[in-house]
Amino acid sequence: MKNEEYKIRDYKPEDYTQVASLWVDTDMGNPARGDDSKAIENTLKLGGKLLIMCDIQTAEIIGTSWMSTDGRRVYLHHFGIRPDFQGRGLSKPLLEKSLEFARSTGLQIKLEVHKDNYRAVNLYEKYGFQYLGDYNVYIIRNYSKLKKW
Repeated sequence: MKNEEYKIRDYKPEDYTQVASLWVDTDMGNPARGDDSKAIENTLKLGGKLLIMCDIQTAEIIGTSWMSTDGRRVYLHHFGIRPDFQGRGLSKPLLEKSLEFARSTGLQIKLEVHKDNYRAVNLYEKYGFQYLGDYNVYIIRNYSKLKKW
């Protein structure tokens, strides 16, 4: 896809239905993760950004890059291209735009990627991301299931 066939812009609340669908199609989102429109709006209020890549002719959302910040780092989440648009080099301009935002904050940028997602790992390494080592990642998504201590 050529530059004149897509555009990258900021998220608008009316994008949410297409964004949520893309996240399901790419295995990046599900209800357990809490990636709803309220979470997006909260992230934006706290200085984050959600970039949307659209097909100019159809206005369909074909990619996303969601970034949040804790004041120390920018975290890259939900970076992906819709499956039927993958393999066309679209991840590069989307990542470059994401890195522009991160650089503008002056903060480090960090991401998590599944170790078997070789295409993504290769992309991130080409852009200078470095593997941090054998860290295990843990999360609590539902506090009602938290064990008493």
